[in-house]
Amino acid sequence: MSVQEHGAVKWQLGHFEQFTAKQWYYIAALRMAVFVVEQDCPYQDLDGLDCHPDTLHLVAWQSEQVVGYLRVLAPASAYPQASIGRVIIAASARGGGLGHHLMTRGLAAAQAHFSPPFYLSAQSHLQHFYQQHGFQVSGLPYLEDGIPHIGMLFEA
Repeated sequence: MSVQEHGAVKWQLGHFEQFTAKQWYYIAALRMAVFVVEQDCPYQDLDGLDCHPDTLHLVAWQSEQVVGYLRVLAPASAYPQASIGRVIIAASARGGGLGHHLMTRGLAAAQAHFSPPFYLSAQSHLQHFYQQHGFQVSGLPYLEDGIPHIGMLFEA
């Protein structure tokens, strides 16, 4: 596991078993607060892929609060290629550029562990954000859990 500090944000990258139960509680709480409650989308967020031995988790902490998170899945665990997903910024931390730092670090982690291309199932309203990080549209728009999405690929 690696931990780096940048200003008030501490970055932590590791596998499931490298995080404490308390850290997982905070990660899951943020994912549920945004993906289930804020987006009014009842779905099974904890899908078994978090504890896959090759899954990487990138967490941005401010004090004891999770303010940013994403996970990188190995090829063939969810999609044919490695993928980035569950990209999230806490409501209290939005608008200050943390999302861009998260994606930059997430792509670096993905490239350090897996070979591109990387897939991302993007909520359609965030398409431009992901394009700023080198992702391009791949396929047609679709609904996932009632939310418009678009497949995107990052090819180095």
